[in-house]
Amino acid sequence: MYPEELVAPMRSELTEAGFQEFRTADEVESHLKDHKGTTLIVINSVCGCAAGAARPGVRMALDKSPVKPDTLATVFAGNDRDAVAKVREFHLPYPPSSPSMALFKDGELVHFVERHHIEGRNAQIIGDHLVEVFEHFCKS
Repeated sequence: MYPEELVAPMRSELTEAGFQEFRTADEVESHLKDHKGTTLIVINSVCGCAAGAARPGVRMALDKSPVKPDTLATVFAGNDRDAVAKVREFHLPYPPSSPSMALFKDGELVHFVERHHIEGRNAQIIGDHLVEVFEHFCKS
């Protein structure tokens, strides 16, 4: 596990934008099991592509998009191990990937952004993509 003092600023980039943290498998399970509506879960990470593209891209999308997921949540790879493992069960058949972003509608995965979709792209590209995803899946 990474020291909490190392990951705290990385966590806060999302929690300050309105994301709730799922720290346990039970929190993930209880939310997705019976949830009606849309949930974006960001699997956060200490890597450079999380810092340079994923977190800023998500924040840009939320600032820019008139349509947003009902719930914003995050888990931290390397720290919230049980919560991350549970999210990964819900995003099968996609392999483990961090950072990554999973959009669920009524508890079912409807869109997944894998690490290889984040690496080599900038925050603007990630943000623009998420705006399109939100507009497609999150409209009432």
